[in-house]
Amino acid sequence: MNWFEALLLGIIQGVTEFLPISSSAHLILAEKLLGLEVGSTLSFEVLLHLSSLIAVICFFWKDLIIIIRDFFSYSLKKKQESYGNYRFVWLMVIATVITMIVGKSVEMVLEERITNTATIGASLIITGIFLILIEHGITPGKRTEREMTWKDGVIVGLGQALAVIPGISRAGSTLIASLWCGLSKETAVRYSFLLSIPVIAGISIIKLPELSTGQFEPFLFELSIAAIASFVFAIIGIKWLIQMLNNAKLSYFAVYCIAIGLVTWVFLKDIPVA
Repeated sequence: MNWFEALLLGIIQGVTEFLPISSSAHLILAEKLLGLEVGSTLSFEVLLHLSSLIAVICFFWKDLIIIIRDFFSYSLKKKQESYGNYRFVWLMVIATVITMIVGKSVEMVLEERITNTATIGASLIITGIFLILIEHGITPGKRTEREMTWKDGVIVGLGQALAVIPGISRAGSTLIASLWCGLSKETAVRYSFLLSIPVIAGISIIKLPELSTGQFEPFLFELSIAAIASFVFAIIGIKWLIQMLNNAKLSYFAVYCIAIGLVTWVFLKDIPVA
């Protein structure tokens, strides 16, 4: 892997991590087209995920400070004005636990087929259909964080678990699950983004020991470029998605996902991993 390939993969990971077009699918397809076997180097994935995690934390740092403050305020002093964010934290915990359990089960069932290009192509088409439903098939509700229940956490967690399949967008699946539950668009977007923090953190922590093996040291410069690019373009991706949602233009992403899904399914299915 040279510096240009690392930069390209970092940009792809960063831009697609929070856009509803599946970062895992794009990363796998990019690796295959470039003839790389980066997916087998877990340290590379860890660094890119950590970059995305830092990006979303930097973007929502004010919200996170308020949520953490209110959580401890209610836990220790039972301040009623802090109860909304206290419940919000537990709803994130519920969704994350459901995601980890169900997601792992899906991985075990699909095994090696999970990275098959036919699976990725079909999943991208499904993501495109999801996005059309978000914009044209589901009317956003009016419920906010204070009105969410544990059932909402379970349903959104189940939706997010499907994103372990490359091609199924985490952002798209959590948004459609949140809106289906009757949450307002603003609440659905906020819940989806903040929910990415414990999920990405969990994945990074599980794979963190790989960073101590030293297997990435020969590519330290290239990996640094990829990590920085991933961080910068993840910030851009977050802003882009929020703008698109506010302007009701998710159909553009839907058309893109369906098109790239068809291309992957029809033309790329026989490209082997190098």
